[in-house]
Amino acid sequence: MPKTVLIVEDESNIRELLRMYLEQEGYTVETAQNGSEGLRVFKRVHPDLVLLDLMMPVMDGNQMIRELRTFSKTPVIMLTAKGEMIDKIAGLELGADDYITKPFEMREVMARVKAVLRRFETDEEPKRLEFDNLIIDKNAFNIVVKGETMEIPPKEIELLYFLASSPNRVFTRAQLLDDVWGFDYFGDTRTVDVHVKRLREKLQDVSTKWEIKTVWGVGYKFELLS
Repeated sequence: MPKTVLIVEDESNIRELLRMYLEQEGYTVETAQNGSEGLRVFKRVHPDLVLLDLMMPVMDGNQMIRELRTFSKTPVIMLTAKGEMIDKIAGLELGADDYITKPFEMREVMARVKAVLRRFETDEEPKRLEFDNLIIDKNAFNIVVKGETMEIPPKEIELLYFLASSPNRVFTRAQLLDDVWGFDYFGDTRTVDVHVKRLREKLQDVSTKWEIKTVWGVGYKFELLS
């Protein structure tokens, strides 16, 4: 299931720019123009994360997060043009989980969104995925192929687990670098190709019901075959 992000921002150009980038990354996006509307949308859609502007009419970001924290622990990243430390501290004390000062780079926002969502993954999310002749165990950092445990490098496990967690969804090489290697990794997209090649060599002829498929000109996906 794609994650849902609620953007609460009164400036339409910023709101729509954030929506566009988030949707390109595969998120479901809802928007609101002020805190009061934001709370109504929140209760309707129950998002996984909120991007919340501080300065807004009707109800500002501080008022909204104060109200939100009375009934929800959903992570909040505050967006504001104010750079003073006192504003940052106030937002964090009210319950914000991260803080980004405008103007911001969209790549940084996307990285912060991913990082905060990773921190708030619940223990209920499966760490063990099972497919035909294949078990991917992220806790033990191994895979089981036809009943036999195969020790492979952790980064290959992470890549396979990430792809298999969203069967049939296509990820670009850049997305895989960000999500598996992390925002601070400075390698190039050939790193992804090398790791996929190694995984394919190790998983060759394991099953006819799934495969790591190249989507030419785009990237890769873990495809379930009928």
